[in-house]
Amino acid sequence: MDLYYLRWAVSVAQKARQHGNLPFGAVLVDKNGGLLLEAESTVITERDCTGHAETNLMREATARYSPEILRTCTLYASTEPCPMCSGAIYWGAVGRVVFALGEDQLREMIGPNTEHDALVLSCREVFARGLLHTVAVEGPVDLPEAREVHSGFW
Repeated sequence: MDLYYLRWAVSVAQKARQHGNLPFGAVLVDKNGGLLLEAESTVITERDCTGHAETNLMREATARYSPEILRTCTLYASTEPCPMCSGAIYWGAVGRVVFALGEDQLREMIGPNTEHDALVLSCREVFARGLLHTVAVEGPVDLPEAREVHSGFW
């Protein structure tokens, strides 16, 4: 099931790219494997630096679902959540995160790039600082399509 939803997150990242945004996507899945939400990056089209896929997803998720439900959910991301998104995931109480492309792998692919300034801090490091609950993390997961969605973009 993890690979299925990771591929779904990458397909959402492809949609974001087609819509003129950064190629990042995320999906939220409940404990029974049902898709609850999907979100893409809207940084460029909305002119919103906080419009990352995971943060967009968490805004909607916390409006719709209780922390008790979110603790049992998994967020799948096409690329490792940044520190801002990791904070939103933590505060939203999501219990598990699975990502395809690691932030370090993305930086390696695109090299120095002023369009992708990153805070170099893994999601694991952010989640480890939480005092209220834990967030299980799996990733990076090797998916060629997670790299392909960035090919030629940067």
